Amino acid sequence: MEKTKFSTNVWKLLSLILAIALVAVSILYFDNIKSDKAQTAAVSEDALSLWNDSAPAKEELISYVKAVTDENSADYIPEEDRIAVFDLDGTLACETDPAYFDHCIYKYRVLDDPDYKDKASDFEKEVAAEVVQFMETGESAPDSMVHHGMGVASAFAGFTPEEFNQYVVDFANTPAPGYNGMTRGEAFYKPMLEVVDFLEDNGFTVYVVSGTDRFIVRGLVDASPLDLPDSQLIGSDESLVATDQGDTDGLEYKFDDDDKLVTGGDFLIKNLDMNKVTVIQQEIGKQPVLSFGNSGSDSSMAEYAINNNQYKALAFMLCCDDTERENGNEEKAKKMADSCAENGWTAISMKNDWKTIYGDNVTKK
Repeated sequence: MEKTKFSTNVWKLLSLILAIALVAVSILYFDNIKSDKAQTAAVSEDALSLWNDSAPAKEELISYVKAVTDENSADYIPEEDRIAVFDLDGTLACETDPAYFDHCIYKYRVLDDPDYKDKASDFEKEVAAEVVQFMETGESAPDSMVHHGMGVASAFAGFTPEEFNQYVVDFANTPAPGYNGMTRGEAFYKPMLEVVDFLEDNGFTVYVVSGTDRFIVRGLVDASPLDLPDSQLIGSDESLVATDQGDTDGLEYKFDDDDKLVTGGDFLIKNLDMNKVTVIQQEIGKQPVLSFGNSGSDSSMAEYAINNNQYKALAFMLCCDDTERENGNEEKAKKMADSCAENGWTAISMKNDWKTIYGDNVTKK
């Protein structure tokens, strides 16, 4: 009787040991598959297939990713520190058609929206006139960026985040005025979307760091082919309040079951230039190792990434030199290419480096 009981206990112990061993082997097996997949993605012949093989930026980025994801490389970067930051307008998406997306939606809200245009304030109309001036002449009024931020905060005051998001999505689903075959929300550069996918496949966390209003960024991305969560979308900010809060300070007001969170109407910060650096540290908490931008307002972000970094880091800048497939500006593109040469950034030529911009079914009007 005791011998049988002993044998039973031994078998139970052996079974437990075998089960633990099988779990351990399974974990190792799937970890190896994940690791192999990441390595394969870094050296895949299909990586950045929408880029011309002769593009220097393509070769540099692929070589970089291969090095920093190889545990045997001196340039290896742990996955949790693989942070890539991207500007939005002119870097991931169409910049001017005929103005920035957030300028276009603001103009619609103040001048054309039948539910709001008769309620718009004089200040909001003045800012809309500045937007129209830019659309017609390409010239920006003094302090137009700050004025626009204030106008957006005012014109969209009282929206819940969900209502604001839906308003932006609806506008983004309207046709892109300067192109055939796509909506405003679809006007994202396919080669850059490919970069985002490539980086994510190799363990990078990608953030959008934009001068566009944060809620407008979220709605635009929701209507776009770019698949990133709201927590990785950073933009300019406006105030948020409870519906019954009034002028009471947030330290003195308690949110209750009758409240909803709504936009408060006050502009807080324009996320350009140095503000991009501070918001990266505040919201991400780590120095990025890759930066992608397209203008002088992204230069601080680029410099922050490549200087005094414990890891190998790169900064890329898009040059809007394609006037056939995109609303390019050769003078502006030349200026950016010169800045890249001066500052150690890598220039990306939309004209020479990309096989397509929006896809073969999209044509410029």
